[in-house]
Amino acid sequence: MYRITIQGRLDDNWSEQLGGMAISSGLEADGSPLTVLTGRLVDQATLYGVLNALYGLGFALMSVERVPTEESL
Repeated sequence: MYRITIQGRLDDNWSEQLGGMAISSGLEADGSPLTVLTGRLVDQATLYGVLNALYGLGFALMSVERVPTEESL
């Protein structure tokens, strides 16, 4: 399970092209838009594919986190 945060707003219609990740938008403390993608990716190759797609769309990457799940504890 991963949580990827990018600077800017990404429409949730991109979910399927980005590994089926859930997409939610919000604002930073300074009012700048940000988007959080959360979801289970099958392997690191899929993660790199999502990151490359976001780079190709021109988004600045703020963070990538591996989120522990019940199965991994």
